Amino acid sequence: MIKIGLIGAGFMGSMHASCYEALLGRGDFQVTAVADVEADKASRLAARLGAKAYSSADELLRDADVNAIDICLPTYLHADTAAAAMNKGYAVFIEKPVCLNEEEAQRLLALQKETGVQAMVGHCIRFWPEYMELRRLAQENVYGKLQSGVFKRISPRPGWAWQGWLHEPAKSGSAALDLHVHDVDFVRSLFGEPERLKAETVTKDGANGHIFSLYRYEDAVVSLEGGWNYPETFPFEMSFRVQFERAAVVFSSSSSPAMRIYEREGAVLEPDLSVADEAAATSEEGGNISSLGGYYNELAYFLDCLTSGRSIEQSTLKDGCDSLRLTLREIADAKL
Repeated sequence: MIKIGLIGAGFMGSMHASCYEALLGRGDFQVTAVADVEADKASRLAARLGAKAYSSADELLRDADVNAIDICLPTYLHADTAAAAMNKGYAVFIEKPVCLNEEEAQRLLALQKETGVQAMVGHCIRFWPEYMELRRLAQENVYGKLQSGVFKRISPRPGWAWQGWLHEPAKSGSAALDLHVHDVDFVRSLFGEPERLKAETVTKDGANGHIFSLYRYEDAVVSLEGGWNYPETFPFEMSFRVQFERAAVVFSSSSSPAMRIYEREGAVLEPDLSVADEAAATSEEGGNISSLGGYYNELAYFLDCLTSGRSIEQSTLKDGCDSLRLTLREIADAKL
């Protein structure tokens, strides 16, 4: 049996808990432990899952009956917690971004090579239905070559983070590394590493609250925008607009229908991407996602790999580290 220790019981930990509840009956697994420094949060989430509550990651890793760890902590705590779990031989799921810098990335990759543990990074957009459909269209060459893309992720200023850690650049990397990295990872998975890039940031109080990037590939150009300094009443939106040789594919989370395909011959398609297993998710910790969506799909994949003994091949630890590096490359370019 896969025995999961969930570390972090805030917004993302609560989201993952909802996924595990929805996944019951799919594979041989159980969440056996939940840890958070705020004891009431750990206790409430543990009670929901029939698990035991712990007051810290260290306590869970030392005493809990687990063999896999799901890390939903603030980014600055990812590397040390993941390293401790890997050193115990546990499989690890690490929420994005995988860590904060190249030194931490190298450390985790070396540990995986040394221990041989399974490791996955929570870049959930790879598992979001509309993005999965875009990838399918590209991989199956349905409409010819990719020519250009526009990817956007904008949000009101997040006010739900524990002790405001998201707004301390040394702890989160600000909007570029926490929010924008979603699109960086997906674009890299779709187009590969850009031949060159240019980036600019809008900063406030030393934090990059908004970033604009342009990637150049041999046969394509891609722009990316990410920012979270909008007013509290401003709606969250994730979107893309991708041009193939024979069609344009458009998605926006704020539109209905969310996705359309405009074919060169004149047809306009509205793909039905409803997911039978997807369920509504709520969290008293806040956040801007109202559906399990890619969170459900990525954890289902993680559990399927662990229970079947298959190697994790999607959103690997290396993928997470490579996407971190590309985002850091943008941030560095914006400072030139």
